[in-house]
Amino acid sequence: MQQVLDQLDIIIDDAMVTNSRIGYFAYLYRRVTAEIQKEIILGNFEDNARMEIFDVAFANYYLDAYNGYKKQTPISKSWQFSFGSKDEPLTILQHIMLGINTHINLDLGLAASAVMQGKEISDIENDFNTVNSILGNIVNEMQDRLSRVSPLLFLLDLAGKNTDEEIINFSLGKARAFSWYNANLLWGLGVGHQDNAIRQMDLAVLRLGEFIKSPKSTLINYTLKFIGKFEEKNVGAVIRKLREE
Repeated sequence: MQQVLDQLDIIIDDAMVTNSRIGYFAYLYRRVTAEIQKEIILGNFEDNARMEIFDVAFANYYLDAYNGYKKQTPISKSWQFSFGSKDEPLTILQHIMLGINTHINLDLGLAASAVMQGKEISDIENDFNTVNSILGNIVNEMQDRLSRVSPLLFLLDLAGKNTDEEIINFSLGKARAFSWYNANLLWGLGVGHQDNAIRQMDLAVLRLGEFIKSPKSTLINYTLKFIGKFEEKNVGAVIRKLREE
């Protein structure tokens, strides 16, 4: 798992040098991966050895997509959309959520199905949910940290119904059930019979990404654009401020 953290550090460092917004999700995901590693060391999963295998498999879907994007080789439509939005004038929150959307709604189910082939997938359900809980906790913490670099993010609340939470819950709250459903579906189909299902899942996740990028509400779109005008624009400065304890 340390190798995964090292690769994420390389992605983050490159993003800080090149001012690439890809670094925002990579930073969040490194925090999640480090937290999972800590929980494994503490023995807090039902099967800690299996969880390490699972977490590395999960991370490799992101790392493979990132490397494919950089090398311009085919990757999932949803990751292509997420990475391809890096130069769009979206809020920092939106860039983070585009990465979360694809990695949880698509990659998490793929990883669980792959790791549990030949075994009973229900055996990993509790640990699977624990991973989602860790992610949820870190995203909540991240919202507090984002105020350092996005001082007007609170306006999303004023725009109506805790909208920042709605954007996050659209990807996270529903993702728990969605990704577990996908994991079970793929596991049931078995290796060699999953391609069409994966394509359909990818398209569904792409549509969620389009919603995160361009919410249907005119008011929310306007509010996001206004918030973005007052955000820190330098990726390196953003990540350094997010890292501060």
